[in-house]
Amino acid sequence: MLNIADTLHRWCREARPFALATVVDVRGSAPLPAGTSVAVDEDGEAVGSISGGCVEGAVYELCRQVLRDHGAPQRAWFGYSDEDAFAVGLTCGGELDVLVQRIDPATQPHLSTALADVVRGRPAAVAHIVDGPDGLIGSTLTVLGDGRVADGTPDGTPDGTPDGGPVGTLNRRPVGRAVADQARALLRAGRTARITLGGDADTCPERLSVFVHVAAARPRMLIFGAVDFAAALSQAGRFLGYQVTVCDARPVFATAARFPHADEIVVDWPHRYLEHTTVDARTAVCVLTHDAKFDIPLLRLALNLPVGYVGAMGSRRTHDERLRLLREAGVTGEQLARLCSPIGLDLGARTPEETAVSITAEIIAHTHRAGGLPLSQRTGPIHRQVREGEAGRSWSAAQEARMRSRSWVGEPGAAVQTVRC
Repeated sequence: MLNIADTLHRWCREARPFALATVVDVRGSAPLPAGTSVAVDEDGEAVGSISGGCVEGAVYELCRQVLRDHGAPQRAWFGYSDEDAFAVGLTCGGELDVLVQRIDPATQPHLSTALADVVRGRPAAVAHIVDGPDGLIGSTLTVLGDGRVADGTPDGTPDGTPDGGPVGTLNRRPVGRAVADQARALLRAGRTARITLGGDADTCPERLSVFVHVAAARPRMLIFGAVDFAAALSQAGRFLGYQVTVCDARPVFATAARFPHADEIVVDWPHRYLEHTTVDARTAVCVLTHDAKFDIPLLRLALNLPVGYVGAMGSRRTHDERLRLLREAGVTGEQLARLCSPIGLDLGARTPEETAVSITAEIIAHTHRAGGLPLSQRTGPIHRQVREGEAGRSWSAAQEARMRSRSWVGEPGAAVQTVRC
């Protein structure tokens, strides 16, 4: 539902009831991921898409029916078969499991709180029960960025409404508490997911399937080296949704005028800035400095941090020398296996703009544990699932074999200057 947060927030402020159709499961090659929603209000206005156009008409009519009948949530399954493929238009070979329910903002004020935070760029998670006892399906609960349950108390009360109705049923402990705990964990990880819980006395007696929609802070792209390639990469990174920082120790080069697409420009020694900034498993570190006195202490630190991607620019000769210096600095082979160097995929890139595409393509492939091959040379599903526990592992055997080792260069002392754009 967070893909249409702007419109849903406006409808909630206006206390306008609407039907919400959400993809709660995807099998095969579906065009959009689980968690994507379409909403239809009582005037027939529609927003969003769940299939890139394939099944929108059928979902729209189902939304109108649920609104008109004030009925219980309904499930619909759209899949490919000889009989119905062209009837609903889902010809891509995938299958969609869709939950359609009526939302009345007056009885679920916590949704308005969640949507308001998302629109303002704040983290929030909305837990949405999509399978379980009839009285619970469609129930929602919101966890805010600080871990609090919206419009309620930490014991799992979602909005203070009395028992009865889809939201009130979550007030029965330990159901609400168990759902809130799962939503907090996924919010910390910045990950939208469908999870199963319950079925035992320790969590909750009912077995539930809960879809948790997560809006987390934008992932970070840290670009070190205020060069022409960095200008193009900062633009590409911002286009992909990253919060982009450009850092360089040379104030004459690290300026807002040279990097208009960066969210932040920092004048500081790269390793010193990285040591004190916030990173997580979604952070991409791109080292474009081409200078050992910057590269070695920076990479020595970066390869020891829980970041998602570390890449370094340079020729084959530069790469080999860099590995030697890093080995001498005590960087292990396992750490070096994380390094993408020379940075980027082999696209034949030459210009800064082409190189930026090469680098961001490698980051995308790395994030999704993909091989970077043309789809025409692959078989099987186009869209792949990254299984729990795969995040942070080396993305291919070839990548691991490609990398091995590095060094510390003296401590500089220039003052720190930050320009926020």
